[in-house]
Amino acid sequence: MNQLRTKTSGSGANTLAAFNSTIQHKSTIPAMSQTINVHFTSHSGQTTSVEAKVGKSLMEAATSKNLEGIAADCGGLMTCATCHVFVDEPFASQLAKPESEESAMLAFTAVPCQPNSRLSCQITLSSALNGLTVKLPVTQY
Repeated sequence: MNQLRTKTSGSGANTLAAFNSTIQHKSTIPAMSQTINVHFTSHSGQTTSVEAKVGKSLMEAATSKNLEGIAADCGGLMTCATCHVFVDEPFASQLAKPESEESAMLAFTAVPCQPNSRLSCQITLSSALNGLTVKLPVTQY
């Protein structure tokens, strides 16, 4: 990477060196194009694996592939509960607990909730979730 060159002395030189160091460091940070694999298992037992972008929601990963079983009627606004999933271990216990709004919306799922029930729109994918497996309910309506 080319460094900015200028005639600087004293504290200005230190600032420029820090700036150049920061630019070089940031250029090594991976872009949001990093992907992970997530697995959706239908109520009938068929598993579909999807390559998904880190930073996107699990719901977005499903809908971008037109995956049957995730309706996502509200598009991730958490107003419909049609992206209900059952998160398998070891991932269920690794996720943060649902916030109060998600817990309230889970009361409106078409299929009774289980302790591992989540709205897929509220699960943000990270590299730590590579291999995440969720089960889909028999219906979202």
